This record gives sequence, C-alpha cells and structure tokens, in this order.
Amino acid sequence: MSQTNAAVAAAESAEYLTFDLGSEQYGVDILKVQEIRGYDGVTRIPDAPEFIKGVINLRGTIVPVVDLRIKFKLGEVRYDEFTVMIVLNVQGRVVGMVVDGVSDVTALTAEQVRPAPELGSAVDTRYLSGIGVVGERMLILIDIERLVGSTDMSLFEDAA
Repeated sequence: MSQTNAAVAAAESAEYLTFDLGSEQYGVDILKVQEIRGYDGVTRIPDAPEFIKGVINLRGTIVPVVDLRIKFKLGEVRYDEFTVMIVLNVQGRVVGMVVDGVSDVTALTAEQVRPAPELGSAVDTRYLSGIGVVGERMLILIDIERLVGSTDMSLFEDAA
C-alpha cells in the first residue's frame, strides 16, 4: 500500500475503546483514552449531581469522576471487581468515566459507522456520534467531547 493510500485508509477509519454499560456495548475514540484502571473509592463532592461520583487524585491531578450508568439512566448500578474507570483526556482536561467493564479496541471504517438514529424527543441522542456495526454487533459511539462539555455536566465551564 502506498503512503497516499495508507493515509486515506487511516483517515477513513478510527479506533474505539469498547466498553459495557448494562447489556449494551459502547465505544469512545481511543485517542481520548489516557488509561484504564480499577474503580476505587472517590471523594464525594457536596451538592454534585448524582452522576458525578466525586473526584480522585491521579498522580497529583484532581480528576472528576462520572458514572455513565447513572448519567444514561441505565437502571441498577453495582460496584464490584469488574467495575472499571476509563480516564480520558478531553479538551486538555482529565475526566474519569465509570463503566461496567472494558472489552477491547475496535477499528471501524467509515462504512461501518451509521449516523445516530433520530428517536424524537423521547430519547436524548445528542451525545452519540453514531452506531458502529461490526458483523452482528452494534456499538453505540459516544461523542465524549460533547458529553463532558455539555451544560448539564458543567465539568469544563471555564474551558470555553
């Protein structure tokens, strides 16, 4: 493959870290992932929304921790030995996302990514960048910048 063809192929595909939330699989741009770690206790912040679990001290950086299961209203939330925190670097800021488990890294071509479905006002799809299709498996692709930059999260209000 020539360098030009390789560059075109790279531009037309992207890699996603796939993770579980409830019975569904989600994906987030691998380039935003800083590290994956087990879920430890967090320091709770008074009067924070329920989905913001608190903060952790990550090698001297205070990192807000968001539980995506609560944010996306996915029912019962359990913390066990499989619960994982994905540490992301978004817009130059670090944020932790609590998920049920991490699966793998999946490369998707442009043809494998479908637009997020229009589901009317009943379902909030503004945080979805699309649906990835891998064989029979579907990945819900999260627009992590839009999610953590949203006004209801207010994590980066001074970054604007």
